[in-house]
Amino acid sequence: MNAKSSQIAIAILNWNGKNLLKRFLPSLTKYSKEANIYVIDNASTDDSILFLKENYPELKIIENKQNFGFAGGYNEGLKLIKEDYLILLNNDVEVTKNWIPPLIELLQTKAEVAAVQPKLKDLNKPDYFEYAGAAGGFIDQLGYPFCRGRLFDELEKDEGQYNDTREIFWASGACLALKRQVFMNLGGFDEDYFAHQEEIDLCWRFKNFGYKIMYTPYSQVYHLGGGSLNAQNPKKTFLNFRNSLFNLVKNAPKKLTCLIISRVLIDSSAILYFAFKLQLKHALAIVSAYVSFIKLYSKIKSKRREVFSSEKYFRVKSIVWHKFFWRIKSYEALTSKKC
Repeated sequence: MNAKSSQIAIAILNWNGKNLLKRFLPSLTKYSKEANIYVIDNASTDDSILFLKENYPELKIIENKQNFGFAGGYNEGLKLIKEDYLILLNNDVEVTKNWIPPLIELLQTKAEVAAVQPKLKDLNKPDYFEYAGAAGGFIDQLGYPFCRGRLFDELEKDEGQYNDTREIFWASGACLALKRQVFMNLGGFDEDYFAHQEEIDLCWRFKNFGYKIMYTPYSQVYHLGGGSLNAQNPKKTFLNFRNSLFNLVKNAPKKLTCLIISRVLIDSSAILYFAFKLQLKHALAIVSAYVSFIKLYSKIKSKRREVFSSEKYFRVKSIVWHKFFWRIKSYEALTSKKC
């Protein structure tokens, strides 16, 4: 890796995360000497800023005027960061020795690569992959995301089965290395997402414009997860269902009507499932996701660009079918089935 600190920026988005910063900054500052570290604060109401100024005066602080969410918060903060290579890092990630060079090397040496993800493992269960990105992301034909190492809530143990550097469909926003100029040229994150799956939209746009997304196992980090919204929060359910629909409308090559109708049928089953489990807030969150989707449909569709890298963007036609009917529990088992 030839990049110097003047070329690499680590950007951490923070909102009321003083305790997380206190816990995870020590490993970051220890193992990131080759980069400049920025904390983009989304108008925290705790004393995050005071903590940073008193304990980490060497870090650069960018203070947003309000909480713009994940997408808007990064867009605002990154306007002020000029390094060539960006590593977006959640404030609940523990990094390891030599985690930066493998990410930057792929960006430096391959002109077609716009984004890179490391191996993402579970901080609480270090032998297992972590939900947010595991060993690289894919989607099915209806826009449902999954990962090598994670199908829905099924997490695999890391036994070296994904120790290959390879192209993926999307890279996790929990730890995402980017070429700054490409990110800016394509408009950054879509702020209508607020949070969740905006990185899938970004990576899909990268691919539609001819760029590649890569995964490398030679960089490894540990993610706590749920620092902003945990899996039990209906708001997360709302954002994930709505934003995956946004992804289809903005980026899928053709047959939007068929895709949306198919999604309605499957998501209706999810509503019934949550209702049956008496998780009524989650059932209502999916209904609310569709209400919001309908309201914003015209705006989201206006962002659609008829630029598509491939008609077949999906790894399988239906990950729901494979998981719940074929009882597939791992990506490796998934690849042995006919799509």
